[in-house]
Amino acid sequence: MMLINLLPHREEKRRLRKQAFFAGLGLSVVVGAVVVALWYVVQQRLMAAQQSRNEFLTVAIQKLDEEIKDVSALKAEIESLKARQRAVEDLQTDRNMPVYLLNELVSQTPEGIYLSSIRQSGQSVLVAGFAQTNERVSEFLRNTNSKSEWLERPELVEIKASAQTSKDARDPKRLFEFSMRLSLKRPQDVSAAAAAASSAASGPGKAASGARPASSAASVAKPF
Repeated sequence: MMLINLLPHREEKRRLRKQAFFAGLGLSVVVGAVVVALWYVVQQRLMAAQQSRNEFLTVAIQKLDEEIKDVSALKAEIESLKARQRAVEDLQTDRNMPVYLLNELVSQTPEGIYLSSIRQSGQSVLVAGFAQTNERVSEFLRNTNSKSEWLERPELVEIKASAQTSKDARDPKRLFEFSMRLSLKRPQDVSAAAAAASSAASGPGKAASGARPASSAASVAKPF
């Protein structure tokens, strides 16, 4: 006996396929939503961790800025103390400079000149006085230029005939009024110049003493 299925099987298969498609689509949407939710949670955690690191770095940078300000203030204070120390050392070093100046002027001023005023401003000295002749002024310039240990760079500012005359009745010569500018060396400069001069003086002596054995050896080698 032959059985014949009269039900619409094609429509039933089509309906089952449609249900399977929508079920797969719904499952894909659920899986996608879960993945997106997990990604969002991970991103939030990463952002929170990065924000905490940023806050830590901000606090550390603020502390470092405060420390840098403290170091800068300390450096400024150290420089101020060094400047004060240098000022005190300069005062202690330069307090005897007027004595050196007067001693040098006494020793380097030739006969026939008398000084009327001496003005010192730092290392610059302005000297004014009277001289019997121009040659006396020239000698004074030469002495302070080449023979003085503490004075240097003499510069004649002005020289002119004065209305005053010599007090010597036997030789009533007319006097010359002059002014000149000098530079006064500092003690450390004088010490450095003296050390350089001593080393320069000892150098040729050593070279000469070192050359003597060579000459004696040459003289000994002549007979051969």
